[in-house]
Amino acid sequence: MNMANTAVVAPPPPKRLEELSLPRVFMRDVALKTIFRKNANTVTYLSKAICLPIGITQEIIDIARGQGLLEAMGTLGAHSTTNEMVYQLTDSGKARAMDALAQSEYFGAMPVPLDVYSQQVRRQSIRNVHITREQLMGAMGHLVLPSTLISHLGPAVGSGRSILMYGPPGNGKSSISNGIRDAMGDKIYIPRAVEYSGQVITVFDPIVHSAAEVEEDDPTALRRRNRFDTRYVLCDRPTVITGGELSLNMLDLVYNPTARTYQAPLQLKSTGGIFIVDDLGRQAEPPQKLVNRWIVPLEESKDILALQSGEKFEVPFDTLVIFSTNFHPNEIFDKAALRRIFFKIKIDGPNQEDFLKIFALVARKKKMQLDEEALIYLLKTKYPTIDNIYANYQPVFLIDQMIAVCDFEGWPYKMTKELVDRAWANMFVKDEHIVK
Repeated sequence: MNMANTAVVAPPPPKRLEELSLPRVFMRDVALKTIFRKNANTVTYLSKAICLPIGITQEIIDIARGQGLLEAMGTLGAHSTTNEMVYQLTDSGKARAMDALAQSEYFGAMPVPLDVYSQQVRRQSIRNVHITREQLMGAMGHLVLPSTLISHLGPAVGSGRSILMYGPPGNGKSSISNGIRDAMGDKIYIPRAVEYSGQVITVFDPIVHSAAEVEEDDPTALRRRNRFDTRYVLCDRPTVITGGELSLNMLDLVYNPTARTYQAPLQLKSTGGIFIVDDLGRQAEPPQKLVNRWIVPLEESKDILALQSGEKFEVPFDTLVIFSTNFHPNEIFDKAALRRIFFKIKIDGPNQEDFLKIFALVARKKKMQLDEEALIYLLKTKYPTIDNIYANYQPVFLIDQMIAVCDFEGWPYKMTKELVDRAWANMFVKDEHIVK
């Protein structure tokens, strides 16, 4: 990634309590719940648990002490490396923590207000990414692609707009989607949780987000360097991949009635990154209905979510959406839907020359010795039976089949006509009527 063009501005660490833009009672209660659940009894421990600077954490502790919810118990003592004050909840503090937990089980990292996070989204927008031809080709160097495909993909990826890839199955649409993901080599900041109208929505998800290693400050050092607001996690640009399992309710807020908190939907977790809808047309809902759900986000760069109360609110939509389908677009979309998908790119199967390149690459990787006579037999005898239609998946399939036969028979890994026949027999199912 050209970091000179796409350097992401980090969220600055807050210096004062007011900069958090959260109600004081809300912040106090998150701290009390964290102390109660994690026994965070020093300012250093609590500071790390709620992801705030020590100075601001001390302010919150002082507010709770002033209200009789916390009390100081003295220092850690001579056996400790620091001479920190130890705090504990008073009876009133325990009661308040229990009451706050009854309203919401959320504790730990102080949430980022939604409007503050929206500002960070703009600073690290997917539309700020600039990918060169060399970078895109480097990320897809392991693929044999038509020479014109990169020319179509490059502007599509660089725009940060929606992409529809369509064409016959088995020709690398999923691999190309992953290559686009790999080409985006920079990192962005993902909030651990956001707050809207007093409700907490968790965003950071270790399954979706790949956290980068960040050097931690030494808590005993005289000067601590706060590089960015630690309520965020520095991550690779996220990628969410869904397939036939995608349903409309997966694009809504997920409410946990036990914890009384929300989890961000998939598209919000993918903010600043890529959302891949693979195998479009295989979902329970019709493709038209799924795309209709994306119309407002794709056009206005915002999405509408709803709380349990029914209250609706806007969240940023800053995601490169890639739809991948084996169907022709005209079969599954109306013209209005197609108009809203910015780029439409057809992914065809390879020609014979590219097919042979892929076949040779796979054979070398899997240590299958090729044979000219057997290759000619494959091309001149077998492929005419399917009208010489080549697909990218076929070399891997055929060579894996030949290797399986060789392993079973105890033969050396060398391509023969017999191996071609046995492999070919498993690649297609003969159309026939089965008597029941």
